[in-house]
Amino acid sequence: MLFHNLFSFFEFVLNIHRFLRMSKYYKGYIALFISFLASSVTFSQTAILSGKIFTESNEPLVGANINIPEYKLGTVSNADGSFLIKIQANKPVYLEFSFVTFKTTYDTVLAKPNDTIFINYTLHPEVSNLTEVVVTERDRENNLTRINIRAIDQLPNPSGNIESLVKTLIGVASGNELSSQYSVRGGSFEENLVYVNDIEIHRPFLVQNAMQEGLSFVNPNMVSSIQFSAGGFKAEYGDKMASVLDIRYKKPSEFEGSAIMSLLGTNLHIAGASKNKKLTYNTGLRYKTTKYLLNTLDTKADYFPRFGDFQTFINYDISKKTAISFLGNYSLNRFEMEPHVRTTKFGSIQKTLQFNVFYEGEELDKFDSYMGAISISHNPTTNLNLKFIGSYFQTDEAITYDILSEYYMGIITKTSKKGDTTVVIGSGKSLEHARNYLNANILSFEHKGTWLYNRSVTKWGLKWQYETIYDDIKEWRLIDSAGYSSPYSTSSSEINMDYLIQAKNHLESQRIQSYIQNMWRFYSSNAEFGLTMGIRMNYWNYNNNLLVSPRASLIIKPNWEHQWLFTLSTGLYGQPPFYKELKDYTGKIYPSVKSQKSLHFVAGADYHYKAWGRPFILTTEAYFKYLYDIIPYKVDNVQSVYMPIYNARGYAVGLDFRIYGEFVPGTESWFSVSLLRTRENTYNDFYTTLSGKVIYPEYYRRPTDQTLTFSIFFQDYLPMNPNYKVYLMVNYGTGLSYSGPTPNRPSETFSLGQYRRVDVGFSRIIKREKTKKIGLNDIWITCEILNLLDAQNNGSYEYIRTVENNEGYAEDHAVPNQLTRRTFNFKISTKF
Repeated sequence: MLFHNLFSFFEFVLNIHRFLRMSKYYKGYIALFISFLASSVTFSQTAILSGKIFTESNEPLVGANINIPEYKLGTVSNADGSFLIKIQANKPVYLEFSFVTFKTTYDTVLAKPNDTIFINYTLHPEVSNLTEVVVTERDRENNLTRINIRAIDQLPNPSGNIESLVKTLIGVASGNELSSQYSVRGGSFEENLVYVNDIEIHRPFLVQNAMQEGLSFVNPNMVSSIQFSAGGFKAEYGDKMASVLDIRYKKPSEFEGSAIMSLLGTNLHIAGASKNKKLTYNTGLRYKTTKYLLNTLDTKADYFPRFGDFQTFINYDISKKTAISFLGNYSLNRFEMEPHVRTTKFGSIQKTLQFNVFYEGEELDKFDSYMGAISISHNPTTNLNLKFIGSYFQTDEAITYDILSEYYMGIITKTSKKGDTTVVIGSGKSLEHARNYLNANILSFEHKGTWLYNRSVTKWGLKWQYETIYDDIKEWRLIDSAGYSSPYSTSSSEINMDYLIQAKNHLESQRIQSYIQNMWRFYSSNAEFGLTMGIRMNYWNYNNNLLVSPRASLIIKPNWEHQWLFTLSTGLYGQPPFYKELKDYTGKIYPSVKSQKSLHFVAGADYHYKAWGRPFILTTEAYFKYLYDIIPYKVDNVQSVYMPIYNARGYAVGLDFRIYGEFVPGTESWFSVSLLRTRENTYNDFYTTLSGKVIYPEYYRRPTDQTLTFSIFFQDYLPMNPNYKVYLMVNYGTGLSYSGPTPNRPSETFSLGQYRRVDVGFSRIIKREKTKKIGLNDIWITCEILNLLDAQNNGSYEYIRTVENNEGYAEDHAVPNQLTRRTFNFKISTKF
């Protein structure tokens, strides 16, 4: 099976090469690319700037950003604080040095051709506006990976969400470009934590289809840093089993802004500070429409998707020791659709089927959310920070539709220019109706503390959360196949529904969470050690469930000639159920469901080396997760439907590899490869075959099982003129496990098919400002080719029953719901 998947992957890579040689669009792409670059190219000579970045205590600062804003080029400092970057000669080059919680430093350098200049820089913490204790730790010591966001606004990104970049990291998988959801090392979508400035972010509850998804919470233009962990994270992070995405929004020191306009939406961002720097603001306004993308789907319809949000982050320094901040978000999302017709071809060369549907009706959905959080940070002493956070989240959601479908399915027997000849094997009608409404309110108060002493750091936290959820479900479907209602009734006065869901649920509960952890540093003549131990506790009064979660990690950095870093982490990661985990497909609530649990064992190694005189990092991680008390679930598009009537155990085991570095001088790119096997075994799960035999399944594929995933994020530019850049994102995954049509049968799984996608963007700067001042500093135009290879990826299946086969049984056909096809997007962006 593994060799088959590897063969499929290499076949996908070869398809890229074949596309460039054989595609009928080849000349068009070449013409587009040439015209995009067809202006005079100014060649110039270069020099080398190198040096080291230090803190005030003269310690090397790893991961500091060294940027050339004029050309959107840059690099990051290595483990010893060193950096090297190529600059243009014979002209002043404006440089920017930054690191989270440190003041940004600026410098201008003038070099002669072929010169090598060595300069050391010191970054200072924001002492005048100190709001948190600054703890300088390597990212890997936190089991976190820092994501470079320098060129985030130039990425070829169909969703417009920052999660598209997360999907290229090791251990992360996703099979839908329209969705911001992702799975990590075999975990479900609901097992991922997202924080913005220490505030946990919540998602909508009712989203069933990626078309309904709007903007994710995180506004890329407001972000200062992104860190991600795929497992083995510390106790300070909450009660989820898979991953952590930790976002920090900017606290600007001067006025700045940006604007982006494209065929897929518009973004506007402004930020700045008062004259005395005590007040800072960071505000973003976004609008998104996916109509242009949805028009490439098999279902031809009048699509009216409209998504928008407004966010602001305001910080005020009351004194040098105390600051107060506010984070607010207002999001309005609408999805309207009037479907007309659908034609889908699927099957094999030997047996090609065609599914045709004619529609009447419409779907009207809304997902509105409101979030506000106030945070007070106080430093009684230089080594003690106390933070108090109060937050409120509300979501109002509705899914309503009435859609009549008339369909027929046939086998294609002949294909010609005049059309396909088909033999009809099934036909029917279906009427689908839904009036689903949900309102949820989440209120929380939290305290966090950090204390530094000697060579250790202690962190603690306490959180109280109140939740109230109102859910009103009215949903049914009537199927009339070949003149008979399915399921069939012998009574002439009775009509049975294919399914009927009516439920009203009200859940009101409270949670108490707490944690404490400590990190120690040890030094010997041969190595440097970092040990972190902590414990979390979570109590939920709805089912009186108390969860205790101990965690530990060890970092070893040997004093070898070559730079190596080894990591070991383990812990019990529990996830108390939220509303979705308590509810089955009929809307029934199971209050006795306990916390799901996952025991993590993660071992990793980072190797820092230089190739072509530039820095690179090779990261390798192996992991094993033992899962128990887990709730089986099925996935339909992006909706997880849980089966709380069951209890299961399982495991996930895998290997991750990532090469990160400057494949092209001054730009960061990476290649990620992941191998995964995840299985589960449901207690008391059985089914009966058509012959009457009772089957008790053992271990079967979990919905997120994907043997091989491969991703690339790559940047390049013209060597002598960085005004011209290219961005490439590649995602490949073997077939995900997909749930069968039988309700409450978790072991019924099929393969969704390979996911193959290549997105490429070409950018050119058309205006450049050499100095840092108010005005249009630069303007970029970008041409994107989304789904370059026009791959036919499947997002889900629709199961259709046709007439009896040769054995006398009716057949169920899995009709693929295909994702978006090749699309062009044009974008213009500016910074001021």
